Amino acid sequence: MNGNGKASVSKELDAKHSKILEGLLKLPENRECADCGSKLLLSLIHSIVLNKAPRWASVNLGIFICMQCSGIHRSLGVHISKVRSTTLDTWLPEQVAFMQSMGNEKSNKFWEAELPPNFDRSRIEKFIRTKYEERKWVQKGATQPTTKAVQINNNVSKFLEGLKRGIPRKTRTLSLEEEILTKHIAQIAPPPTVGRSRGGSLDMNEKAAAPIPPRVPPSVAEVQVPTNNKNGTTDLYTLLYVNNVQQEHTIAPPSRWATFD
Repeated sequence: MNGNGKASVSKELDAKHSKILEGLLKLPENRECADCGSKLLLSLIHSIVLNKAPRWASVNLGIFICMQCSGIHRSLGVHISKVRSTTLDTWLPEQVAFMQSMGNEKSNKFWEAELPPNFDRSRIEKFIRTKYEERKWVQKGATQPTTKAVQINNNVSKFLEGLKRGIPRKTRTLSLEEEILTKHIAQIAPPPTVGRSRGGSLDMNEKAAAPIPPRVPPSVAEVQVPTNNKNGTTDLYTLLYVNNVQQEHTIAPPSRWATFD
């Protein structure tokens, strides 16, 4: 394995990828070569002798092809088609994900959108070069699906999942397309739940919950009105007491901050 990421694929993950690819090959749309249309032969002996079983794939086109067409794809160059064996090569997670999202039927809807019905494919190499190099039958204005788009979608999904869970994730350098997309998603995504801010101290809460009641002056019944003595003079002690009570209750109660210790 080289240094393009394959070294990070464990044996367990590689075995999982092989099972996924095997399952994809069993789908009806992937049972024949995406280019020449050779169907999966019933006999294993025939498939080995004729090499018509689609046991090869183009990881950036998202198609399964036979051995004959895989050789032609290799001659196109890796900038057009990257050929891998479904059983012999090590696959990266994003490559397997792209194959799952594409397949022969979906890929040909893009590459053969304007292909005439019953087109002659006997000259298969010319057909493949016209199809992928010249892009002759691609609908005008259509955008080619790429593994990069799938990877961006996966990164955005993980980003949103991290926002929902509130779990910080390791950051990495994003491409321009990823940075623009993740910023857009961050703007429309709901913000993560913020914990409650710490309240005041217990003493402050108790005082806030139970405010000091205002001191109400005693009623008339409670304060004895000064009376005259038998000799007609006013009781000096009673008069001083009443004035003292009235002055005490006319003072405004101290503020809460004044009693804070």
